[in-house]
Amino acid sequence: MRCLATVVPDTRSTTCRSLAWRSAELEPTSVIISYHNEARSTLLRTIVSVTNRSPPELIQEIILVDDYSDDPTVGSELSILEKVKVIRNEQREGLIRSRVRGADAATAPIITFLDSHCECNVNWLEPLLDRISKNPKALVSPVIDVINMDNFEYQGASSDIRGGFEWNLVFKWEGLSSRQHSRSDKTTPIESPIIAGGLFAIRRDWFNEVGRYDPAMDVWGGENLEISFRVWMCHGSVEIIPCSRVGHVFRKQHPYTFPGGGAGSVFARNTRRVAEVWLDEYKKFYFAREPHAASVNFGDISERLELKERLGCKPFSWYLRNVYPELQVPSFIDDSPSVYLRQGDLCVDSLGGVAGDRLSVYACHEQGGNQVMYFTRKGRVRHGDVCAGATVADRDTDVRWESCVNGYSRSQDWVRSSQGLIVFKGSEYCWELGSTQEIHLQVCDQQNPSQIWQLSEL
Repeated sequence: MRCLATVVPDTRSTTCRSLAWRSAELEPTSVIISYHNEARSTLLRTIVSVTNRSPPELIQEIILVDDYSDDPTVGSELSILEKVKVIRNEQREGLIRSRVRGADAATAPIITFLDSHCECNVNWLEPLLDRISKNPKALVSPVIDVINMDNFEYQGASSDIRGGFEWNLVFKWEGLSSRQHSRSDKTTPIESPIIAGGLFAIRRDWFNEVGRYDPAMDVWGGENLEISFRVWMCHGSVEIIPCSRVGHVFRKQHPYTFPGGGAGSVFARNTRRVAEVWLDEYKKFYFAREPHAASVNFGDISERLELKERLGCKPFSWYLRNVYPELQVPSFIDDSPSVYLRQGDLCVDSLGGVAGDRLSVYACHEQGGNQVMYFTRKGRVRHGDVCAGATVADRDTDVRWESCVNGYSRSQDWVRSSQGLIVFKGSEYCWELGSTQEIHLQVCDQQNPSQIWQLSEL
């Protein structure tokens, strides 16, 4: 297979290149690659790079999990390669459950997950295995270089970044903390709040003990946050190893379908499960960013909660203090319950609107989603990233959605009176529901039922 190898630039630092690795002292790994309708050439490139750039004694097997691809011959043809084993699902299971099936079939003490569109760089494996030998409860990830999806050019990435997330539970890359930046030895592991996704190594016994993947999560999305929270909070660590480099093709869109709903609905279900199990009381910040998730059916989480208790996992407040103190906890909804703002059978409904749209109402459906609002301690009426606002305190002024401002904002300050009026702070004008079912300002009148709003908690 060496004749099939491509040449990639060695993107490691000079210091990393100077390190010597004693592969004879390291334990071997099973490499697990799941795929669905992956191009044969791309999958072969991944396998060849594993074989050619790893000490043979450290690769016990390469397990391909075919997630019911349209063409089963891709896997059967590759099974003739040395050390390659192929498992084919009898139906679409998705990345998450396919990886668990691969882990179940693995025999090496360490398992290494790769995506099916990767290129391993020089000495990629030894630093990962070396770190696990020193910290058996570490989940370790390489620095992920970029392979251009249009021409497959290999481009080095910075090793001065780590994984993070926003309260919508969407992964993001971010710079290192000041403490991490100032470390004297740039080859030492980088503690990362979150892994990017599919590229990491972990002891097989620790992977099983700490709960593997959540088997009720579907296809793809959110699993990297779930396993990162779980490992950190249940007495392990998540680390990026600067001297390990693996290239990855970052696609512009998903190349496969999502059974059971589109990518958005699957991601919402998965992240809702993450929030319900791991975020504790902080899940309200997730719902503030993703109010539609309140109506998502997230399934049974009792087994994951039992796992959390059995392992003696720490609370999410510990994670925020010790792992990710840089994550800003919003102050605008501290202690603010999620509510419906209603008049009789009509509720304020964003109707999927954006900044600039008028506030309006719709028949109350009690299903959360676009009707979930937060009336915050600072007097904001918030839905996701938009807040109710008015440009001037005057008769017939429209109340519209505006991008929320965390600091002072005259246009977004509201007070709810004991009679149920929502008053533009410092004025005599209140919300009134008009005949078009849109909300505007009128002189406050507590005798006018069109100005009386009930707040009912979810």
